[in-house]
Parts: sequence; structure tokens; C-alpha cells
Amino acid sequence: MADHPNAELFRRGYTAFQAGDLDTVRSLFAPDIEWTIPGRNRFSGVHRGTDDVINLLAQQFQETNGTFRVEVHDILANDEHAVALATTSGERNDKKLSGRYTHVAHIKDGKLTESWIVDENPYATDEFWA
Repeated sequence: MADHPNAELFRRGYTAFQAGDLDTVRSLFAPDIEWTIPGRNRFSGVHRGTDDVINLLAQQFQETNGTFRVEVHDILANDEHAVALATTSGERNDKKLSGRYTHVAHIKDGKLTESWIVDENPYATDEFWA
């Protein structure tokens, strides 16, 4: 059975992200996307618009010398949502990040309109980005 089109879109976005292809990632976002990062680190909060979100992703790559990764385990989707179950990892300033991660997104007309990131251990994520 083929994946739901929104699962395929999400998978395409993660493949592009892992390759550092932020132009493809950008093409999957609605212009007014809202990307919510939990926690109390400098990346936490709501990032609005494609430029803000792409800048966020680029900073995460830059600050980890390209080691920030999201390994997808599964993607679930329906006509309005997609959910990625994954693990994150990365290294920066002699710190290591490794943890489970869930990404929930609203999708409309083939574009991500809202995203919420949920980390298994937000305290470890805050410490990593501190």
C-alpha cells in the first residue's frame, strides 16, 4: 500500500533536510508557516514565515558543524496532518544530543502550515543548545 500523499511530502522534507537541501525544504512550507519549538533555549518559541524557519534550520546545521540529524523511524499521515517519529542527534561544544523526537504538522494544499516539535527530554535539548 502506498503512503498517504502527506506522508510522502513529510518524508521528502526529511530527506532534503538530512541532505542540507534547504531550498527543497522551503518549497514544502506555506509562506506563513508557524514552527513551534518547546523549551527554554534560544531556538524555543514560535518561528513564523519561511525565512525565519529556514534560518532556524540553517543555524542548527551551522552550530553543530552539520552533525545535527533527525533519523526518521516512521511517518503517519492523513488529509490534514503528518507525524514523524524519530531520533535526534548532534554534537556541539563538546556536548552530545541523542533522544527521541516527535514532529506533528498541519498540512494544507500540499504545504506545511504549522509544526510542533516534541522532544522526549526537553531539559537535555535545552542544555545542548545552551
